[in-house]
Amino acid sequence: MSDLIEFLRIALPEYWQGLWITLKIATVGLSIGAIIGLPIAIMRVYGRGFLRRLAIVYTEVFRGVPLLVLLFVVYYGLPDFNITLPAMTAAYIALGINSGAYQAEYFRGALQAVGEGQMLAARSIGMGRFKSIYYVILPQALRLALPSWSNEAISIVKYTAVVFVIAVPDMMTKAKQISSKYYNPIEAYLTVAVFYIAIVGVMTIVMSIIEKKFKIPGMDIEKEHR
Repeated sequence: MSDLIEFLRIALPEYWQGLWITLKIATVGLSIGAIIGLPIAIMRVYGRGFLRRLAIVYTEVFRGVPLLVLLFVVYYGLPDFNITLPAMTAAYIALGINSGAYQAEYFRGALQAVGEGQMLAARSIGMGRFKSIYYVILPQALRLALPSWSNEAISIVKYTAVVFVIAVPDMMTKAKQISSKYYNPIEAYLTVAVFYIAIVGVMTIVMSIIEKKFKIPGMDIEKEHR
């Protein structure tokens, strides 16, 4: 027991540093994903011709490419085109692109869950197509998307663990370094597992509260699980 306490005394400052990096990557990646995913979803539902096909290609391609492969392409592949990115930037971009494809599908499902009568009603009072989407459809769709979107917000925290392969100093990297330095892999990786469980638990509670606050009575859509 004393050995464990001594280990935690030495290791916890390192894990706290890694926790900050993990949360930063998850937040930025999720934000980039939302910025990409929402327009892509609108293009798939309301777009025509080239725009709709482009949105379909994006979602199908980047949902099909494993995140680790995408991370390697961004970090190790782009230098072949004279584009060299810092490890943190590569992590942001890879996670953002991957998350954007999944978020696009969550938003698409929510947009389609809003009845067609909403669009017809908005157009019948003289609103243009864009204004109808922006002022009538989106406010409802974003609230409907919360249950599915919360899954993505929670999942992306766990997906950040892959960035250790490009030496981003997140929690997983810290665990690997501590394991190598003190020759205690069980304690090192169990500790980081507890950190991930705690983060996911807190986020689950917070997202559940937000979902209940913004829930639209009578317009529930089933949660999707990745």
